[in-house]
This record gives sequence, C-alpha cells and structure tokens, in this order.
Amino acid sequence: MAEIEIRLPKMGESVTEATITNWLKNPGDEISLDEPLVEVATDKVDNELPSEAEGVLIKQLFQKDEVAQVGDVIAIISTEGGITPDEPGQESSSSENQEELPIKAEEPKANKMDSIAVSTVSQNSNGSVRITKNGSDGQFFSPLVRSIAEKEGISQNELESIAGTGAEGRVTKRDVLAHLRQESNSTSNTEPATKTHEVHTPQMKEAPIVVPSGEDQIIEMDRMRKLIADHMVMSKQVSPHVTSYVEADVTNIVNWRNKIKKAYKEREGENLTFTPILIEAIVKAIKDFPLVNVSVSGTQIIVKKNINIGMATALPSGNLIVPVIKNADRLSLTGLTKSVNELAVNARENKLKPEDIQGGTYTVTNVGSFGNVMGTPIINQPQVAIMALGAIRKVPAVVETPEGDFIGIRHKMFLSHAYDHRVVDGALGGRFVRKVADYLEQFDINRDI
Repeated sequence: MAEIEIRLPKMGESVTEATITNWLKNPGDEISLDEPLVEVATDKVDNELPSEAEGVLIKQLFQKDEVAQVGDVIAIISTEGGITPDEPGQESSSSENQEELPIKAEEPKANKMDSIAVSTVSQNSNGSVRITKNGSDGQFFSPLVRSIAEKEGISQNELESIAGTGAEGRVTKRDVLAHLRQESNSTSNTEPATKTHEVHTPQMKEAPIVVPSGEDQIIEMDRMRKLIADHMVMSKQVSPHVTSYVEADVTNIVNWRNKIKKAYKEREGENLTFTPILIEAIVKAIKDFPLVNVSVSGTQIIVKKNINIGMATALPSGNLIVPVIKNADRLSLTGLTKSVNELAVNARENKLKPEDIQGGTYTVTNVGSFGNVMGTPIINQPQVAIMALGAIRKVPAVVETPEGDFIGIRHKMFLSHAYDHRVVDGALGGRFVRKVADYLEQFDINRDI
C-alpha cells in the first residue's frame, strides 16, 4: 500500500508554524487531489490546505488546536485505498480504535520520555499518543510535544504535571515552553539544581497579574490577537525602535485628486484613494535609499532586490493583517490603486491567500484613517522599517511667493518613520522620510492617469 506524507507547507518568509484549527476529512474518508484537507492558522492568515494526493486519509498526526512546524508531517494518505474503521475485517484492540504497540524493555534512561514505568504505547488514528502506565491510562501527547520533551530532558512524570491549555486539557508546545521558562527563572534565583534545561526562547519579564472586580468585564483574546501580541512583543525585544517625523504639504495631491477622482471612478469602476499615491512616493524613496529595504540575519544585512510593500489593514474583528503589494516599483499609479483596493477588500472579506501576505520588505500603516495625526508604529519583523501616514488636515501655513510671504490654508500631513537602529541610523532614517515628503510636495498637478 503506497502512503503519501502530507507536510505543512511554507506559508510565508517569517512563518515557521501553524495551528491546526479544523480537520475537513476524518481517517477513513476518501479525498481527491486538491480537495481541502485541513484548516490551519498562522499569525498572519487562516487558510485551507488542499490534499496533495488522491486516496484515503489514514492518519491525522496533529489534533485540533495543536501547533505544527513547517515541514512536519501532519497527515498520511493511502493512494491504494484502505479500510475504514467501520468496515468488517479490521482488527482493533479497543473501542477507541487504538493499536497496542509493544515496547521492548530497555535500560532506564534518566529524564527521558520512555521511562521504564511505561508498559505500552497506544497510538490513535490521528497520530497522538496515549501512554499507559502499569495498566492505567495516561495523558495524550502529540509527537511535537514528545519531541520537545525528549530534547529538553523532561521526564514522563514532569510532562504529566504540566497544566495543558489545548483542547480537552491537552499539553501544547506553548505549555511546554512556558514550563521551561518558569523553571529556568526559578533555578536562576536559587541554589544550583541537580537538573536544568537549556531554554532556547528569549527571557521575558512576567506580565502583571490583574485581579478583576465583580463589575469588570473579562474578554478572552482570540487566537489572532494572541499571535499579534506575541509578534509585537518579539519585535520590540529584537529591534531598538527609533521614530523620525516630517510634516508634508500635500495640497497639490489633494487638489489633483479632487479634479480627477470622478472621471477615474467612471473609467475604472473603483475609487482613487490617497493610499496608492502615498505608497508611490515611498517606493521612489526606497529606490533612492535601498538600505531601508533590508532584513537582518545575525550579523548579516540582507538587501532585498524586490520592493514589496506591506499594507496594514484593519479587519472587522478589530485585528490587523498585512497584505503585500509585490514588486510595487514596477506598477503604475493605476496598478497600485487596483492592488490596494483588491487587497483591502479581500482582507476584510477573509479571502486573502497565503501568498498575499508573504514577502513584504517595507510596511505602511495609515493611522490617518482613524483620525490620528501621527503614530509610533512597531516594525513588522523581519523588516527594519515602517511608516505611519497621518490624517490630511487643513492648516494655516506660511506660503512663500516671489511677491512675498503670506498666511494661507494648506493641506498637510505627518509622516512617522520607525526604524531598527541596529542597521538604520538616524541620518538614513531621517533622510528617507524627508525624501518621501519631497516627492509628495513635488507632485505634478497636471499629471495624467
């Protein structure tokens, strides 16, 4: 019987793991090529993964709400058919369709999962493992959790003592890593212990515990909000943020857009907003200052060849997602407008594809859409810079003319440029945002589109 391993594919430059949110097929179900198999969620987008083969699903190696790493085998499909659990002739050792797998007696191994107290291991059809000790049922642990436990030297008893936050109280990867951090912190403040773990995650200060009163409302973070929170904290820990501000006079742009927006809507069937005009200026400045279009890997600076602009977009849920305009420097203003509108609509309707959020090299966030005049945005790792676009306001300003200066009404906005001070110094960061403002102020009011 030919068996095909279905692996979690790469779904973005910075995406290394995904949460299994829902299995669309159960063991024993037939599945066609490219038919949706499983729903997964990353810190950027939810997505359905299609089957890479036609046949019968025989194993699910991760359960709902468990985290799989990119490249992990998440399912096995038989291309020659198989016997479903309800068909006659299939041997089963229990009502839960578990197969008893004998384990050879081995010498005791200190701090390892395969302790001598374990007599048998039962494996469900979905790949999770039940450990039976001395005739009594133990807990379920996914292959990923068992792998981390073995790597970090966590004994069976210690693993079973960890409070699980997964489905039905199961221990997840996050639970194990949190346990390791807690143990590391406790051992660092006491006498040297006989057993320590090498923790490969950055040390973080413990968040304060807040005790709500009887009148307070408690709202549990949804999955995406938790992932966004983790990503933002990581970015602030990794990159020393510096922000430079410039006020730009965009009167010419406002007047030009007011003049042509009606004809553009009739011709193209969609609105011309300020966002693509502002992105066009940013792209021009990136070509002048390519060292803001980089990523950092250890001590290496990777200068990106492509200019892919991430566009932070608010979702109806209040969460945030960043679809990406690929090769923005190759698009005309009309092309940028269509890309901006299409990505914004797809984001709000949850129709973004994994490739729509991959490969960003510089991010733009429009805080002006909320009525804010400026902001201090957090860098979208692994990028090194991000720009916040403030609201366009009518303000009194000094206007210089050959006949003399006078006070006039102008349309102005603030540009807030946050950058990673490890690789972008104040001179580069400040000159870049000033260059963006120059391109905006020099906009040709007679331009055709």
